[in-house]
Amino acid sequence: MKRIALGVEYDGRAFCGWQVQPDVATVQSALEAALSRMAGHPVRAHAAGRTDTGVHGATQVVHFDTDANRPLTAWVRGVNSFLSTGVAVLWAREVPDSFHARFSATARHYRYLLINHPVRPALWAGRVGWIHQQLDIAAMREAAGLLLGEHDFSSFRAAECQAKTPVKTLRRLDIAQEGNLLICDFSADAFLHHMVRNLMGALLHIAKGNEPPAWITELLARCDRSVAPPTFMPDGLYLAGVSYPPEYALPSEPLPRHGLI
Repeated sequence: MKRIALGVEYDGRAFCGWQVQPDVATVQSALEAALSRMAGHPVRAHAAGRTDTGVHGATQVVHFDTDANRPLTAWVRGVNSFLSTGVAVLWAREVPDSFHARFSATARHYRYLLINHPVRPALWAGRVGWIHQQLDIAAMREAAGLLLGEHDFSSFRAAECQAKTPVKTLRRLDIAQEGNLLICDFSADAFLHHMVRNLMGALLHIAKGNEPPAWITELLARCDRSVAPPTFMPDGLYLAGVSYPPEYALPSEPLPRHGLI
């Protein structure tokens, strides 16, 4: 048996999230069907992390096991010929049995694209978040800095989250501005369910002038999801990349292929 790692890109609008569910289209079910056709046997795909309905994958990392003798190009171009236009394999690498797409990961990277404009976007609909109110970006950045480091992120955790602990280490939270576009980059050892979207909701609440930047520390201390603002829309959220130890020789940092993602 060989273990193959894949980089996968997908448009979250076309699927009800990553994980297989009965009677709905998911990324995992589409990818497993295509891999099984190429391998000639049933294939189970394991991902670095689950994404929700409407959340996109710029570089999701997946692994699977197979006894099929295929060149690596077959796991890219061949598998893509069996996939719909909403999902594509970017690269394939053979990896040792010690590799696991989820458990071998050392960091996950997310990018949120947000349009701040009075009029909602049409050409980017479903691919960026949108907010029409004027934002205080300096206050948003100040609050973002207070989130860095190891914290209990229970106030930003979905009720259905299955993580063993709410304590995570947020290593990066950068907010760049290009005209009316905000580019928000998050990196952590791991993320809780809805954590990035919940953090975005709180940061935007501050940026709209509803609370001072220091309020974010109060939310962290309360460890209570009910005291934090609502979960923000999934439209602009992208799993941008996954980092692994160097011995696996996999692409480890986000490398935008389409300009912003």
